[in-house]
Amino acid sequence: MSTEEAKSQSDKIHEAELAFDRKRRTFGMICGPICAILVIMTPIANLPWEAHKLLAIMTLIALWWITEPIPIPVTSLLGPTLAVIFGVTTAKTAYEAFANPMIFLFMGGFIIAKGMMMHGLDRKFAFALLSMSWVGSNPRRIFLAVGLACALCSGWVSNTATAAMMFPIALGLLEAIKEMFAANGKKIELHEYKYATGLMLMTAYSCSIGGVLTPIGTPPNIIMLGFLDQMANIHISFFEWMIWGSVAMVVYFIITYLLLVNMFPADVKRIDGAEAFIAEKRRALGGWTRAQKNTLVGFCVAVVLWVTPGILNIVLGPDSSILKMYGKLFPEAIAAMAGALLLFFLPVNWKEREFTLNWKDAAAGVEWGTLILFGGGLAMGGMMYKTGLSTWVGDCIVGWMGGEPSLFMMVAIFSVMALLLSELSSHTAATNMIGPLGVTAAMAAGFSPIPVAVGIALSSSLGFMLPVSTPPNAIVYASGYVPITKMIKTGVYIDFIGIFCVTIPIVLYLVEFVVGAR
Repeated sequence: MSTEEAKSQSDKIHEAELAFDRKRRTFGMICGPICAILVIMTPIANLPWEAHKLLAIMTLIALWWITEPIPIPVTSLLGPTLAVIFGVTTAKTAYEAFANPMIFLFMGGFIIAKGMMMHGLDRKFAFALLSMSWVGSNPRRIFLAVGLACALCSGWVSNTATAAMMFPIALGLLEAIKEMFAANGKKIELHEYKYATGLMLMTAYSCSIGGVLTPIGTPPNIIMLGFLDQMANIHISFFEWMIWGSVAMVVYFIITYLLLVNMFPADVKRIDGAEAFIAEKRRALGGWTRAQKNTLVGFCVAVVLWVTPGILNIVLGPDSSILKMYGKLFPEAIAAMAGALLLFFLPVNWKEREFTLNWKDAAAGVEWGTLILFGGGLAMGGMMYKTGLSTWVGDCIVGWMGGEPSLFMMVAIFSVMALLLSELSSHTAATNMIGPLGVTAAMAAGFSPIPVAVGIALSSSLGFMLPVSTPPNAIVYASGYVPITKMIKTGVYIDFIGIFCVTIPIVLYLVEFVVGAR
């Protein structure tokens, strides 16, 4: 296939995607209100009137989260607003979720990440990893190193930002391959080259996989922690999450690497020019600047404050007075804000009163839409709990499962639901929809909601099948080197191997072991 034919085919696929997207939005705009009206008109026994009205509102919000006829953050604000208008709750109660400490944990993480990206700390780390001696010019090792850089960065920085950073690096490496072949008298088309497809997919998938490492790595993690805290009064620490998050990330990564490196092998043993390309890019970054050192300090302060409670718990025990006092003084949100706010005080040039970060740059780095979506989801989940809707839904789900479901069945069903929904819509919106149902269903069945909640969060990050599933998928798909059929095929394999071989065993055994009988 020629370059022109490939471009024509790509354009046709793009036009088809846009047409489908328009139909999806139109369908949601029309059917959302209709379904909400049908719900409110349908008599439901043993359901309080406030809960019935909230169910109708939730129907509208859920359909609009999936189909996106209006921006998702706007829909997230619409839910609490309609709840007040229709007498479900008061304005104070409806909007208090937007001041949840978890919001500020995420905000602090965004600000620190912005500092890292603005001053090139993330690129410095990525090229330091790629330039290690064990990587060299071996295509399989380059494949591995790119994936590791993506995964480790996205544990602390937005997966979208990480993908945007690593995408041009991966493209540069592919151009080095193309030039190497050309020097040897062989012309290749990268859109037909298996290794190019594999490297692009490795970049995208590793960015999503790395997000499971920490609570701030990806929105589903923090959303589920918020639901556990709000609906079940259960607090999971940053350190506890990292225990199972690190295991999940490593195993997901190994599965993905082995699958992709065998499905999309390189037909050479050495990529001439790769080492020179990486070395040149690293030299261009220069030495450590004052801004980079300051940003590293802010990041390290936040990390130390996050992991200290776990260390104190191990050393002094869970009943230690020092641990309890530390928890009151430095909860996770305060730790994040302390590291973030420090960047506004550490000077780069004191004479000019220049600091590591200013508000304009910080505000540009905060994903306000994500914070609004998170707050809206917490607001709707809180109202479901207070009106009794969540209890009713949980009882219905447990009844549908036969009345006495096993914890395995509960985790498996909600994990698959979260996965499938995140493939078709924003994984953040998917978690907001599935999260309250999973938590309440687990409690209705007499189980701890923690395994189900963690299963939903981990599964929501496994959106690998479609370009619309996650921003990293969309970024690499835009390169033209990833046929949609290849993304679907590899995504199906990794998604379901990940759920049944990684997610479910981790939440049933490791999570249970870490949190105990909570």
